[in-house]
Amino acid sequence: MTRVRTAVVAAALVAALAPVTFGGPTAFAASPAAVAAGTAAEVGTVVQEGGRLTVPAGEEGPVTLRFTATLPAGVTGPVTGVLRLPFTLVASAGGSPVSEDVIRSTCAVNGVSYGACAWHMPYVRAGEDKDPPSLDLPTVTAAGTLAYAVTLDADRTALVLGRPDARVELKDGTGAVVAEGTVRLDFVPGTPPASRRGALHARDRNGVLWRYEGTGDVSRPFATRKRVGGGWNAYTAVVPVWSPTASGDGNLVARDRAGVLWYYRGTGKPSAPFAPRERVGGGWNAYTALVGDGQYGLVARDRDGVLWSYHDPFAQRQRVGGGWNTYTALTLPGMWQGILGRDKDGVLWKYDQLGCIPCAPFTPRQRVGGGWNAYTALAGTAELGRDSHSDLVARDRDGKLWLYQGVPVHRPDTGWYSVVPGSTRSLVGGGWNTYDLLF
Repeated sequence: MTRVRTAVVAAALVAALAPVTFGGPTAFAASPAAVAAGTAAEVGTVVQEGGRLTVPAGEEGPVTLRFTATLPAGVTGPVTGVLRLPFTLVASAGGSPVSEDVIRSTCAVNGVSYGACAWHMPYVRAGEDKDPPSLDLPTVTAAGTLAYAVTLDADRTALVLGRPDARVELKDGTGAVVAEGTVRLDFVPGTPPASRRGALHARDRNGVLWRYEGTGDVSRPFATRKRVGGGWNAYTAVVPVWSPTASGDGNLVARDRAGVLWYYRGTGKPSAPFAPRERVGGGWNAYTALVGDGQYGLVARDRDGVLWSYHDPFAQRQRVGGGWNTYTALTLPGMWQGILGRDKDGVLWKYDQLGCIPCAPFTPRQRVGGGWNAYTALAGTAELGRDSHSDLVARDRDGKLWLYQGVPVHRPDTGWYSVVPGSTRSLVGGGWNTYDLLF
C-alpha cells in the first residue's frame, strides 16, 4: 500500500551545543527512498517519555531511556533503527576522547528484551571523515507502535558527550525511513570509580588505624570507617607518599621512635590496603617533618629548616632549600599536586610539583589564604567529590572536620592551573579529636 502526501518533507536538524572536543553538527539527511517525484512517503514519529534524561557519568549504574515510535499504517516486515548523536568525536592526544566502553546499553522493545545493543564511537583526526557516535537498535517486526526501553550505563569519560539532542531513525526493509524523532540526554558528573576517590586514615590514641573511604558525594564524603589494624602508635610520623584511594591504592612511609623509616605499599585491596612493611633505613629522626611530594617521592625538613627531596624513599636525597621552619604544618594536597605549607601566621601556601629531577622539584610558592591556624590537623586527599580535583580536610579545635574542595587557579608565572583548597568549606562531622593523627 502506497502512502503519500503532496508536500516535500524538509529535514530539520536539532543540534545540541557540543563541547570543544567535538566536531561540527552532523546533518541527518532524508532517505532517498523517502522523496520521489515531488512527493514524500509518510513518516511516523518518535516521542521520548519524561523529557530530557539525566545520565550520570560514573558508578551509579544504568538509567533507562524510553521512547515510543508510531509507524504509518501499512508498514510491515522487519524494522531496523539507529540512535545518532549530533556531532563527531575529535581525537585527543592519546586517541579517542572516550573510553572503549564509555556507554553500555541493553535494549527492549514492547516488553521483549533483546539483550545488549552496540554503541559505535568512532573518532576523527585531522582530514578524516567519519560517522557520528551511534547506537544500533534491535531489528523488530513492524507494529503500529514500538515502545523502546534502552538502558544507558555511562562511565566517567561520557562527560565529554555533554547535552546532546540525539536523532532516532527507524527504517523498513527497503531502507525507507518510517519513523524519526529526537531524544534528549544530559550526561552529568557521577560517582568517580574507587581508584579516583580518596581515602582518609586516622589513628586513635590506642594506636588503632582506621580507614574512611570516599563516597564521591560531598554531602556525606566518607563511608563508615573500617579498622585497618593496631600497633600504629609505634610510629612518630606516618605520611602518604602517594594519596590513598578507596580502591586500596596508595603508599605510606612510617617512622618509628628509633628513627627507622618503614615503607608500606598499597595492595589495591580496600579490606587490607597495605602490604607488610619494608625497612628503608635508619637516621630519619634527623627530620622534624615528612611529607609526600605527590610524585612517588618524599620531602623531609631537618632541624635547621632545610628541605630535602627523595625521588623515592630509597634514593639519595637532594637539597631543595632552607627557610622551611617557617611552616607549622606540611601536607600532600592530593595526587600529583606538590605540597601545602601553613606558616606561623596561619597563611597557607602551595608549591606545585615540577617533576624535574635533579633540578628544583617545586615552583615558587603561591598564597592560598589566611586563617588556617584555626585547625589542629590538615590532610590532603584524592577526590572526595565529583570534579576530578584533589581535596583537603581540616580539623578544628572542637574536633569538627571540614572539607575544602579543590579548585583550579591559573598561575600567571607558569601559565599552569594549580589546584588549591577552595574558599568555602562544608562540615563533615564532629568527634574527630579522638584521633591524634590524620593523613
